[in-house]
Amino acid sequence: MVVLNRIYTRTGDAGETALGDGVRVPKNSARVAAYGTVDETNSVIGLARLHAAGEIDAALARIQNDLFDLGADLCRPAMEKDAEAGHPVLRMADAQVARLEAEIDAMNARLAPLRSFILPGGSALAAHLHLARTVSRRAERLAVELTATETVNPAAVRYLNRLSDWFFVAARTANDDGRADVLWVPGANR
Repeated sequence: MVVLNRIYTRTGDAGETALGDGVRVPKNSARVAAYGTVDETNSVIGLARLHAAGEIDAALARIQNDLFDLGADLCRPAMEKDAEAGHPVLRMADAQVARLEAEIDAMNARLAPLRSFILPGGSALAAHLHLARTVSRRAERLAVELTATETVNPAAVRYLNRLSDWFFVAARTANDDGRADVLWVPGANR
């Protein structure tokens, strides 16, 4: 259980922050950049939800909760030491990735195949989902970059990869099942 009695602690005033295992690192470390961008993705979803209702809003709420799980996973390094923590360590699970895949497949089944790239836009919800897609792609790139030097749960990276796909298909769904997509016209303004 998390208890936040004070919002500011002054412990980060020197440019460091504590990871989930208590180790202090610079705020510009690769790990902090990765989970910070996951948090940014979550905030963009909050904006998207202002325009969402029903099934899509419920799915976005589930994803927001998953992103807190993902942030908790990324902020605690060294998976091989999880057993030494003395308590269960929250890690992303393949079931969360599978759920995204199933939701992508269900949404995509209603859509006509693409014959062009899509410009971000259309409805307000679709535009926000496209923004969430690009921010989640950045989070994925940062998580992949982190894997070059530190241990990262592979399910966390897979989740981020599927998440951007989920946002793409959800944006098409929000654009009247793709009928209101804004299509790229190559060379249109030459």
